Amino acid sequence: MMPWHIVRHGLTPRPFGYNVQSCGTEAYFLTRDYPMNTSFVYNPLFLNHDTGTGHPERSARLTAAHELLTQQTWYGSLLQTEARIAESIWIDQVHEPHYEKRIRIACRGGESHIDTPDVMVSSESYDVAIKAAGGVLEIADRIMSKEADNGFAMVRPPGHHAEADHAMGFCLFNNIAVAARYLQKKHGLERVLILDWDVHHGNGTQHIFETDPSVFYISLHQSPHYPGTGARSEQGIGKGQGATLNCPMSAGMGEMEYREAFREVIMPKAMAFRPDIVLISAGFDAHAADPLGSIALSTSSYGWMTQMMMELADKCCDGRLISVLEGGYDLDALAQSVTEHLRVLSQNSAD
Repeated sequence: MMPWHIVRHGLTPRPFGYNVQSCGTEAYFLTRDYPMNTSFVYNPLFLNHDTGTGHPERSARLTAAHELLTQQTWYGSLLQTEARIAESIWIDQVHEPHYEKRIRIACRGGESHIDTPDVMVSSESYDVAIKAAGGVLEIADRIMSKEADNGFAMVRPPGHHAEADHAMGFCLFNNIAVAARYLQKKHGLERVLILDWDVHHGNGTQHIFETDPSVFYISLHQSPHYPGTGARSEQGIGKGQGATLNCPMSAGMGEMEYREAFREVIMPKAMAFRPDIVLISAGFDAHAADPLGSIALSTSSYGWMTQMMMELADKCCDGRLISVLEGGYDLDALAQSVTEHLRVLSQNSAD
């Protein structure tokens, strides 16, 4: 457990969030006095997934974010981590047999899209996607070996819409689901919490784990909106009943409603689950500037949400936390939000 300085405050937002055990009229803000060792995955190979002219999930997303990150004085302190190819045994833990092969054949065979028209692909898309999934596994290994405290995988294509047996919503492999099973099967963790704050509900992640009580899936998302899933009544199936928590948000909602959801619902239930690791499906398209959503978060919103998840991880699982890029389609808002997210993860001061 890391040493903390504890400062008593009211519920006014502070740079380092508040202790999730105190959700009443007062809160305790926790601040470290040194940076975290944060593993960071990015590879120019991820730019080679060509989705064609005019597609919102384009390589410029990563280019813009990486350019702003490299301008930060603290960027050099990140633990640069090489992505690897995700082994088939781990892909097959969450996807149906032969799904990976079907994606590989379609991409290398020159198909223009897979399963749905929005999943545009090129000849290199399989190679990019399998390495994106592997990048998250590399971060998992660094954290479990204690080489890193936490990590962020700035990868594409995104993953949370990918179902066990088909691609959709710009997604090929469900990166965060693969990582969750890897952490359980390879590293022996029992309880995995996934928080998905992308503006679109992570239908694939929910469906993959909805019968499994060992994976707690939580989503804040705009509703009604694509993909049409994520109703509050969807709480899991069978033994997994209660291990799915959906917090749908109406168009126009923002900071106030998100803070209320965290304070009143998400943090108490997450604390009760007591995860062995915290995973974040980090989409940044709930930003007010994003063209594919109508939620009104700001760049700073991603700072306090990140800090709250870090505090949960510190309280429950020695700070173990992995964040994986999902959506975010306004280039400036994405770059700024990713930078804020990674700054807080690494506990560096703003430039």
